[in-house]
Amino acid sequence: MTQAHLDVRDLRIHFPTDDGLVKSVDGLSFSLDRGKTLGIVGESGSGKSVTSLGILGLHKGGGAKISGEIWLDGEELVTASPEHVRTLRGKKMAMIFQDPLSAMHPFYTVGAQIIEAYRIHHDVSKKVARKHAIDMLGRVGIPEPTRRVDAYPHEFSGGMRQRAMIAMALSCDPELLIADEPTTALDVTVQAQILDLMRDLQREFDSALIIITHDLGVVAELSDDILVMYGGKCVEYGTAEDVFYRPEHPYTWGLLGSMPRLDREVSERLLPIKGSPPSLINVPPGCAFHPRCPYEERTDGKSRSGVPELTQTEGGHLVRCHMSKDERRALWENEIKPVLESQ
Repeated sequence: MTQAHLDVRDLRIHFPTDDGLVKSVDGLSFSLDRGKTLGIVGESGSGKSVTSLGILGLHKGGGAKISGEIWLDGEELVTASPEHVRTLRGKKMAMIFQDPLSAMHPFYTVGAQIIEAYRIHHDVSKKVARKHAIDMLGRVGIPEPTRRVDAYPHEFSGGMRQRAMIAMALSCDPELLIADEPTTALDVTVQAQILDLMRDLQREFDSALIIITHDLGVVAELSDDILVMYGGKCVEYGTAEDVFYRPEHPYTWGLLGSMPRLDREVSERLLPIKGSPPSLINVPPGCAFHPRCPYEERTDGKSRSGVPELTQTEGGHLVRCHMSKDERRALWENEIKPVLESQ
């Protein structure tokens, strides 16, 4: 059996603080092949972005306690030296950050930053690198790239900064691209263009793509598989079809119920998930979702005392819930699905 291009095994990323241990990622496992897209979804504070930064080795030296394994193209990254992981960033793996204004250096032109990123991994002249930077800016839809290559980040609009950030991440054709909220602050027309761009790049270079977002519409459009995170753990994992049409975790039901529908007229209000995401310092005992779960009483107290295992239902569909498979499926078919379809 061949190993996946990216293979994350029992990853734990904890941060010691004065208030206690923040368990941002707590035993996460998943794999991703080249040419495939994984969508990671969940509310703010569920551990999505911490996971992505952990894969790129950006927590090293920051006081984080990291354990588990991260295999990228046969190389293990958790035990690798920070210097070696740094050589992989840009060429082997790259990231589109959520906030392009803070991710880009304010004192250097956008073009100079793309040129630097390109020349680190390619032995080319500044002239060749500049032409490549102009080509990349044009490819992500920035008008007049020959002129805008010499502009500073603050001279770009929010949407244009995001495009420039994407151009920088794609400049070295990375084998693994992680996009953290890649369409934030972009209007819907530009969102569609950016998503098409990432899809085209993936086809051209057969790259593996991770999309981190709270926007289930983005996930539905791009992802082959979906990982739903809550309280630092995976609570559901499966193909996009399984998670959207046969979801089995109450939290996933809540995310789907709170998603606006554009394919029909709105007849009722959205169904928000009650309560707030848990503190990662004081994660609730048992199932972390139980204080917000409408079906907690069906588990005979197990959800308050024992952490449910991530179990396989069929195929590669995994769910972390104390309710039985038959009970979850009956709830979905008879109660949840009809309500969502009536929205």
